[in-house]
Amino acid sequence: MTISKFCTCVLALIFLISCATKETDTMPINDLSAAEFLGDPNYLAISYGGYRATSRDTQPTISQLKEDLMILSAMQVRVVRTYNAQLAQASNILAAIRELKDADPAFEMYVMLGAWMDCQNAWTATEPDHNVESAQNAGEIARTVALAQKYPDIVKVIAVGNEAMVKWAASYFVQPDVILKWVNHLQGLKEQGELPADLWITSSDNFASWGGGGGEYHVEDLNKLIRAVDYISLHTYPMHDTHYNPVFWGARQQVQGEDKEAMVEAAMLRAKNYAIGQYDSVASYVKSIGVDKPLHIGETGWASSSNGFYGEGGSRATDEYKLGLYYNHMRDWTNEAGMACFYFEAFDEPWKDGANPGGSENHFGLFTVDGQAKYPLWSMVDAGVFDGLTRDGNPITKTFGGNKAALMETVFTPPSAALQEH
Repeated sequence: MTISKFCTCVLALIFLISCATKETDTMPINDLSAAEFLGDPNYLAISYGGYRATSRDTQPTISQLKEDLMILSAMQVRVVRTYNAQLAQASNILAAIRELKDADPAFEMYVMLGAWMDCQNAWTATEPDHNVESAQNAGEIARTVALAQKYPDIVKVIAVGNEAMVKWAASYFVQPDVILKWVNHLQGLKEQGELPADLWITSSDNFASWGGGGGEYHVEDLNKLIRAVDYISLHTYPMHDTHYNPVFWGARQQVQGEDKEAMVEAAMLRAKNYAIGQYDSVASYVKSIGVDKPLHIGETGWASSSNGFYGEGGSRATDEYKLGLYYNHMRDWTNEAGMACFYFEAFDEPWKDGANPGGSENHFGLFTVDGQAKYPLWSMVDAGVFDGLTRDGNPITKTFGGNKAALMETVFTPPSAALQEH
């Protein structure tokens, strides 16, 4: 071989290697489908807002969202759920994930993107018409479609509505035919190639709305919806039912000197089984109409504080110790069962009950607003999982200074039978 031919071959080889490298660099390292990661314990899921203020008028910045996403990633969360595309928060989360992926191609985070659904006259002084949908619904669907098209490697699920069919959502609920309409629309876009074929479409709703409740929910449009979605995303909240259905929670005679921790642990085991019962009621209904489809937990959670129904003057359900037990129960159960659990929620969000700082809705986070890790995450702090990470400049530390005895001072056992009778 002549020197000139040798040089030509070398240059050609370098060119081919360069092209292959460039192609590899442009291909996403991690791009799984929802079917692949939902239910995988290595891809924990969580509900996430990121709001720090008492009003959503103050939107979290992309920098703040990136800070939070790094914290969640450190605890093996790889899937986050959002709730609407009307505000900047959802699009900013996607932009934040894109920036993190660009900076580190190994960074992996997927999104269940929510499209908020309302009935006509929702959230107004006019009586809601639950049989007619809001005119804004079409725009909300269009926004979610645009985001799914822009971020196909991140948006892996679209959820049409959040607790939009449950009848106690009196301000805004719609009938199942509205959700069915938009689910079919999105499934049609997949068939036309306008959305990725492996994008999963669902609706995320209370267990009762998915057939686990009374006969008023068992309508043909619900059956059609169950057949139309790619999987069922159901919500279960035993904490709320410590007030609304307290039989499983309290009404037990307390023995003098009985160990408080043991009593609380027994109560939280009942709460776990209560949640499993609600899941089973949906699974049974789905099976009864001849459908075999994945079921995942779209929401469940436990507040750490309440000055209302669930606190010391009510069902005594809310404190960090119970939150920790419930969180671990839900992760253990769903991981073992191969289900995703979009635990509610990542961080406390003060806007949810802005006029009442002590309201339970403000205290469902695994972290406080200023970045303190609540009881279920103390072991992660000890293990150095969050070393070097901050929230708004605050290092991740433990609530109560990590003093369990101080925490237990805030813990109350469920009401005894005698107390409930009064």
